[in-house]
Amino acid sequence: MKNIIILLVLSVISIGQGMAQKFGYTDMEYITSKMPEYQQAQTEMKKFSEKWAKEIQDKFAEVNRMQRAYMAEEVLLTDDLKRKRQSEIKEKELEAREYNSKIFGMEGLLFQKKKELMKPAMEKVQRAVSKICMQKRLDFMFDKSSDVGMIYSNPKHDYSDYIMEELGIDAQPAKGIAKEKTVKEETTVAPKESSPKQKSTTNKLK
Repeated sequence: MKNIIILLVLSVISIGQGMAQKFGYTDMEYITSKMPEYQQAQTEMKKFSEKWAKEIQDKFAEVNRMQRAYMAEEVLLTDDLKRKRQSEIKEKELEAREYNSKIFGMEGLLFQKKKELMKPAMEKVQRAVSKICMQKRLDFMFDKSSDVGMIYSNPKHDYSDYIMEELGIDAQPAKGIAKEKTVKEETTVAPKESSPKQKSTTNKLK
């Protein structure tokens, strides 16, 4: 639904500006399910996840063992020994919780490992997406299988520099110009167009 709304909005904008923009969509979930590199990375991820999950499970199991032992011996312990044992249990539990957060927390080791393992496959997909968009002269490409939405956009439609200029923010080097230059160097398929900034300069010269 989110992608459909984005497509409708962009279509309205295109009609209003009288521009012949082309849109496309793909199914990244289906594509990656057929990629050996991606599936291999998924397999490696599963191994790391199971290994770390087992380590965390063992840590909490040790905490439970210490708690049961304390409860069984509590009546025989002095107050000082009780406090010492309780402190040891709390420290062990805190250690287990911190390790769990370190591994499975936001941007934890599992997250970092996933980025590392998935990076080669995803970069390969992105190169393919960019190449096809240029060949088919697409301005926007959407992924219907995720909430990410747009996975490719023609840099000539990036007006970030103009907005920054309006806000009085100095953008060096010019982001939009740099992007447009890169695209022109990579392919000659897309027709060259003067940016609003270039047209304004030409009029002043006249």
